Parts: sequence; structure tokens; C-alpha cells
Amino acid sequence: MLETLLARQTAHLEEMLRTPTPVVAPAPAQVRGFRVRLDLRGTKPPVWRRLELPGDLTLPEVHDAIQLAMGWTDSHLHRFRTGGDYRSAYFITGWDVEEGEEGALEDEVRLDQLVTGKGDQLWYEYDFGDGWDHVLSVEEVLDEPPAQVRCTGGRGACPPEDCGGIGGYRDLAAWVRSDYSPKHLPDVFDDASHARDWLPLDWHPDRFDADEVNAALARGASAAVDGGDASRPVAVVAELGDLLDQLSRRGVLVLHEALDRVPWREPAELADAEAARVTRTYAEFLDVIGDGVRLTSAGYLPPAVVEAFAERSGISSWWIGKVNREDLTPPVGQVRDSARALGLVNVRKGQLTPTAVAVRCRADPQSLWRHVAARLPLGRGDFERQAGWAALAVAGSGSPMEGWRDEVSRILHGMGWRIDNDRRAAPPAGSPTLDVLTTLAGAARVGWRVTGTDQGVAATARAVIVQS
Repeated sequence: MLETLLARQTAHLEEMLRTPTPVVAPAPAQVRGFRVRLDLRGTKPPVWRRLELPGDLTLPEVHDAIQLAMGWTDSHLHRFRTGGDYRSAYFITGWDVEEGEEGALEDEVRLDQLVTGKGDQLWYEYDFGDGWDHVLSVEEVLDEPPAQVRCTGGRGACPPEDCGGIGGYRDLAAWVRSDYSPKHLPDVFDDASHARDWLPLDWHPDRFDADEVNAALARGASAAVDGGDASRPVAVVAELGDLLDQLSRRGVLVLHEALDRVPWREPAELADAEAARVTRTYAEFLDVIGDGVRLTSAGYLPPAVVEAFAERSGISSWWIGKVNREDLTPPVGQVRDSARALGLVNVRKGQLTPTAVAVRCRADPQSLWRHVAARLPLGRGDFERQAGWAALAVAGSGSPMEGWRDEVSRILHGMGWRIDNDRRAAPPAGSPTLDVLTTLAGAARVGWRVTGTDQGVAATARAVIVQS
């Protein structure tokens, strides 16, 4: 009897824990539209958007619309549910499939297969850590579907990403509404300066602009017409394509968004004079070391070589102090390290010598430029490679160079990289690839503070990204 009772209880428990399969109706013959209200649950005053949606949107397209309308950055996983309870039937994503989960895949399910009339609802969860839960409620069925998603009203700003869920959002909102009173400063911040630096620029919890939302939706629609990844008229190199696919399956599109800004139709080639300009620092380094130099007992360049290269490259014009020791002149060491990573020099038995390819390319700027581009991105670990691709995407877009580090850091943060598991802390942007790009931009001549847009470096980055 005991075994029978235990078996029944186990079966009952398994039934309770089993996730139900969502009910999906057949797609209707006639496509209609829906006027819906999208509410972010738990917010007071409520944060919401009123949207008009074509009924034939697939769930991934509804996901895109929610992200754009709310103002999220699509940096985390998401899930659609058919009920308000977290144990309700839900649809799995490509990421879930990759993790071995089985269930109803969201990709081919349409909105009008899940909601049909006024009062019907669909739930959407974003970022399983912070747990942003939304409910989409049908207010009206439209006989004529809108040509594209549009926003007709709303209230409140989207909470900052990774702010700690509803509780963290409430603390931030209270602090900002108090005109940044120290009394209301959230405990997670060291001081007001730390909090202001972390908050999105000009963020206020009560700000909402329907025109801005519709502009974002229009940009998203334009990208969708071009086909997401297919929005790029050229194929990207295999490693970058694989990384983009991995990120897409996790619902992370920050690198995609950076690449969307790249002017793909601009040339990815350099004239000889431009190739000579961007590779000048490396050519000068190769000229200074000649056929090779013996390193000091500590493994550094000899003082005379450091001094000669610093003078020729322009480093001596701005570096403070004597420039005759590599360990005390980091810009010289950085050029040497990146030249080695690029396969232009190597060290054997205490001797720094040019590689065979460097000897061939030294007097041919075009060949030297092509070799440098072919070696990018640098690094072996996941972080260095991904930081390298982020740097190439930002540089290839033609963004001003003084903003490169902030942009790359934001992309890496969106991809999930953190400092010591601090979800608020964006990782530093530094990488061997970024070092090379700044060197190509002439950093040795301007105090390592490059500014503006360097078209030669942008073309170099595009040449790396584009599949030949």
C-alpha cells in the first residue's frame, strides 16, 4: 500500500510540475490588426505603450516590436507565455533548443493564432535575472491591419537595463524624481556621481515620446525588410557570422546593431598612399629594428632602439620623461607587442627579429596593410576575440575615435561581459585589436588620443569584416 501511495504521489507531483503545451489556433484566412496595450507589470505609476500590430506578426517579430516600443536593448533572453502564472504554457526560443529544451518553438507562431478578440492577453518576460514581466492586452480588433507596427500612446520611460528589476527601478525612479536628493540615492551606488555615470543620459522615469518610439519602430521595420543579418549586402567572415548566430540564439543583438551602422557600400580597399599612412608606425618600427636587435637581460628593447623609435614615431614629442627605456615608455611597448601579435616580429634566443613576411612587406605598404588586416582580430580567448570584433564593428561604422572605448565597452556589457560578476559594471574596452586600430590611426603621433573619423582605419575594419 505504501509503494502504491508513493507512486501516486510521485505521479501527481510530476503532473503538477509538467509545463503544459501552449494552445495554438490555425492561422486565420484573413489577416486583421490589433490595437493592444502593453503594460510593464509592477510599475507605479504604470509604464505602458499602446500599439497597433498586424495579426500575422510572428512571435519573434512581436518580440522585436516590444523591445523597440519599450526601449529595451535586446541584451537578454525572453519568453512568451499564454498565462500570467510563470508556470503557464510558454514557447521556447532557439536558445532553449540549443540548451536541449523541448517544447513549442516560437518562430512560426503568429500573433493572431494566440489572440483573436478584445480582452485576450499574451504575456512576455524579458531578462530572467531582473524579471521584466509584460502583458499585452487586446483593446480592439482592426479589420484593416496596419502596414507596420505603430505606437499611438504610452506613459513612462523604459527602466535602465540591469537595474535590479522592479525594486531597483523604483529606487532609481524615486531618486531621480526627488531631483537627485542624497537621501534617496539607491544603496547600490557609491555616490551620486557613480549613479549619474551609470544611468542612461537624460533618463527620467516619467519621460515618454511617441514620436521617438515610432522612429525606433520605423528603423526596426526598415532593417527587417532588409532581412536582419541579410540587411548586410555582403557576407561576413565565418567567425563573425558564427558569433552573430550564437548571440541571436540568446536574444542578444548589440553586435548586430553596431554592424548595422557600418556603411557596407563604402570601399574596403586603400590606395597606396593611404595604406602607407595607416601602416606608417609599424613600418617605422621595422626600419628601426632592421635585421634584428638583441634584447636586454630583462627582455626589453635596448635604450638606443627605444630612443630611436620614439623619436621617429613621434612618441618623444609628447611623452613625459626620457624615452630610452621600454618599461617606462608604455607606448613603445604597445607597438612592439602589437607588432609581435600581428606576426611582424618574433623573439628567439633573446633576439627580436622581423619575420619573413615583414621582410617581404616592409617596403610595400599595400602588402603590409593587407597582412595587418588579415591578422585581425587578435587574441585567443573568448573575451579578446569578442572585444576585437566589437572594436572592428565600431571602427568600421566610422564612429568618432574618441568614442570608441565607450561604444565597445557598452557592446561588451550588452553581450554579457562583466567585471567581477558586477552586473552594473561594463568591462574595459581594451584589447589587442583596439591597440592595432589606434596605432593605424596614428596614435603614436598625437599622444595616444586619436579623435575624429579616420576613413583609412574604417576601411581597414570593413576589409576584415567582409568575407572575401
